[in-house]
Amino acid sequence: MLFVPLPFVVALLLVLLFAVVARRDDEVPLNWPFLALIIACAAQSMLIGLRWGYDVEVTRHIMPVTGAMLPPLVYVGVRGLTGPAARRWPIVAVLHALPVFLVLVLVIFWRRAVDFGLIAIYLVYAGALLWLMRPGPDVLRLAPFDGVVPAYRALLIATGALCLSAVIDAFVVLDLTWSDGTSAPKIISIANIFGLFLLGAAAVAASRSRTPADEGDRAPSEEVPEDRETLAKVHALMAEQKLFRDANLNLDRLARKTGIPARRISTAINRAMSKNVSQYVNDCRIAEACRLLTETNISVTEIMLESGFQTKSNFNREFRRITEMSPVAWRAKKSVLA
Repeated sequence: MLFVPLPFVVALLLVLLFAVVARRDDEVPLNWPFLALIIACAAQSMLIGLRWGYDVEVTRHIMPVTGAMLPPLVYVGVRGLTGPAARRWPIVAVLHALPVFLVLVLVIFWRRAVDFGLIAIYLVYAGALLWLMRPGPDVLRLAPFDGVVPAYRALLIATGALCLSAVIDAFVVLDLTWSDGTSAPKIISIANIFGLFLLGAAAVAASRSRTPADEGDRAPSEEVPEDRETLAKVHALMAEQKLFRDANLNLDRLARKTGIPARRISTAINRAMSKNVSQYVNDCRIAEACRLLTETNISVTEIMLESGFQTKSNFNREFRRITEMSPVAWRAKKSVLA
């Protein structure tokens, strides 16, 4: 009996998450594929509830089609954070509509092959996502630095959720073969609902995205003259124009400001400083925050905003990462020393 309302509760939570993201009031453009993904997950959760809770027969023909929409939406949403698309939107839309069309054809003409088609689609897109993110964290050129850690982790979770869905479908196929589907409702109610919520939550986190810092204990690679020129220009702009104060600063914007290709900036900072661009920018922000905490009496919240952070959680996390203490403790310590 507890199974019946669970999918509808998950759907309601996803709709609430959608409302939070859609009503966000900042300068960052909405990532429409991620918003569509949240709604698609909510719809799929509702269909699962109707199918396995109330035995609505028509849903078994709709669920595979809506399920096939999820992987393309994840991929297109991630691709939207990596830079301008190489193809125009009509071509992209047609390309990623093909899996949905394939599943629709299978539902109509070859019902037994639907599960195998879905498994293949989920695994192919999971592999494509891993391949897309293979250059490392700075691949998310259009993601504001202020949200990079949760975003990158969310994308990894989304990829894992696609793999989980493929595994679930495989278990259902085996259950139908071996025991006429007696365990299918339990498998789907627990695992599939969990996977849908993960996808939706990942879309919410990624829509606020930035990229995580690389490991800091890696030794710097040999610096080249081109790196020194790049770093000198970036350092100068950070010091003179305080670009880090722009809360929506991302790698693409930084590249336009400096007139240097994004890949060259990323490579120079990684090679010379053993950190990625988001970590470098946050280091500049925390340095400014420390200066303001020491030299002024303005509130910590004002200092957070003045330094380029948008949320207290990100500000406090980055401040502790660098100084190993809270902003309040830092100010108290400096006031005592003064």
